[in-house]
Amino acid sequence: MNSTPQHDDEAAARAANSPLVRDFGLLIKSATRLEQRIDSALRRECGISHTMLEVLIRLCRRPGEEIPQRQLADDLTLTSSGTTRLIDRMEEAGLVRRVPSPEDRRVALVEPTGKGRTVFLGAAAVHARVVEEFFVRPLAADDYARLTAALGTIDRVLREETG
Repeated sequence: MNSTPQHDDEAAARAANSPLVRDFGLLIKSATRLEQRIDSALRRECGISHTMLEVLIRLCRRPGEEIPQRQLADDLTLTSSGTTRLIDRMEEAGLVRRVPSPEDRRVALVEPTGKGRTVFLGAAAVHARVVEEFFVRPLAADDYARLTAALGTIDRVLREETG
């Protein structure tokens, strides 16, 4: 089949305007805008980024447990060098400290400091407020429950496919 420039233009326009492209774009735009709101509020009110909060969440989940820096990189989907720079900034700010692993001194474990836990508690409240305002409150309770259930299903399928 020979294609013409006009036919290619029309086919490209149909593909670019498909419901799947539109719906996925809406998901990404909404998530990005919400993340920007959270990040802006955290920087303004707590002096940390959303990514720093994500590190503190992981470090504060299990008190007394240090997490390998490599695991943080995997959890946050950051490169090793990006994670190193992030932990360097957090360490300079007094939020975390690195300690050598007792099993393998080449492995850096990361733990929150007292200041890090205090900053985390304030940041968690800011995060909750922004999420409530822009993610929870705009939806009816049933719609919110369906949305979170659907997102959980998508996440499970994606983890199963890659695991």
